[in-house]
Amino acid sequence: MLEKKEHQYERAVLVGLVTQNQDESKLKEYMDELEFLAFTAGATVDKRFTQKLTQPDSKTFVGSGKALEIKEYVKENGIGTVIFDDELSPSQLKNLEREMEVKILDRTNLILDIFAQRAQTSYARTQVELAQYQYLLPRLTRMWTHLERQKGGIGMRGPGETEIETDRRIIRDRITLLKDKLKTIDKQMSTQRQNRGKMVRVSLVGYTNVGKSTLMNALSKSDVFAENKLFATLDTTVRKVVIGNLPFLLTDTVGFIRKLPTQLVESFKSTLDEVREADLLIHVVDISHESFEDHIASVNQILQEIDAHQKPMIMVFNKIDDFSYEKKDEDDLTPSSKKNISLEEWKKTWMAKSKHPTVFISALTKENFPEMKKMIYDEVHRIHISRFPYNDFLFEYFDDEEN
Repeated sequence: MLEKKEHQYERAVLVGLVTQNQDESKLKEYMDELEFLAFTAGATVDKRFTQKLTQPDSKTFVGSGKALEIKEYVKENGIGTVIFDDELSPSQLKNLEREMEVKILDRTNLILDIFAQRAQTSYARTQVELAQYQYLLPRLTRMWTHLERQKGGIGMRGPGETEIETDRRIIRDRITLLKDKLKTIDKQMSTQRQNRGKMVRVSLVGYTNVGKSTLMNALSKSDVFAENKLFATLDTTVRKVVIGNLPFLLTDTVGFIRKLPTQLVESFKSTLDEVREADLLIHVVDISHESFEDHIASVNQILQEIDAHQKPMIMVFNKIDDFSYEKKDEDDLTPSSKKNISLEEWKKTWMAKSKHPTVFISALTKENFPEMKKMIYDEVHRIHISRFPYNDFLFEYFDDEEN
């Protein structure tokens, strides 16, 4: 099973490419996110290495000259881990480890490692273990030679450290067993969802670290774990919430991320079922993040992949207390960028024409909470009376003192 243990921060360097599909500004965003992922996993980043290539090198991802430069820096500074921004093929991993003689991780392995740390319940741990085995299967040779030199640390919270557990047949048998186990749990969870009574189901969705759990705590007056790190929440949490006089079920789900590993999408199918079967989605967005529009696009893409993009939705732009912009001087004739747009100006852009109800809040300070609660109430009320027209406990919305 997965290991869960405290560990000291490792020193690492990051590697990314500027390609025909990814310009320098986009790479910077991805590398910033990769550094946050590394910090979440337990690493401090010493340096970033970037290179311009038409496409990644098939043997070592980066060019031979850049690989040598990274190797020399790592050796001179005692760096133990090199993290690449894209998923590496088994041959690339093997070649890079042989060349640099240190631990090589890619973005997928890093995310899987964070999930291994964050999984609390048996169900979540089973999902993560399945994803790790699926990632491990084509990389068995690489993982075994890796373990001869190093044990523990980021990327090594894998499902086993003995030679027999890296046997392909045993790994495949384990994957089959885990899939069967998840099917059984899926049936149980499906039954639980059906037995939740005649209440509208609302699901919080959004990019990782946008404040979904903080919003969940504020709305449900519960104590869901929330932290300023990526993937603070893995286990699905369901709470009964009452706004005005109308009860409904609110679900907090795992956050999405760009370049989400396919193994995780598959193994976390049941968690995503909560989103797929919800009656209303609350799409939480971190308005203070400079790439929030890309985050919205990433979330919408995943919603489309799981066939949940047509559901009623409320757009909640969170963290307005942390929003800032650079005001241009009147005599500054240089073209404006997104950094120069104020919050009021953002509200007049495409957001004003959005087909979904939109509200700007702070889950931390509860600014504009009454407006958001009324918006949620109206949407839940509309869904409720269309589905359960004979319920007689619905009256006009009223503000309570805590609004």
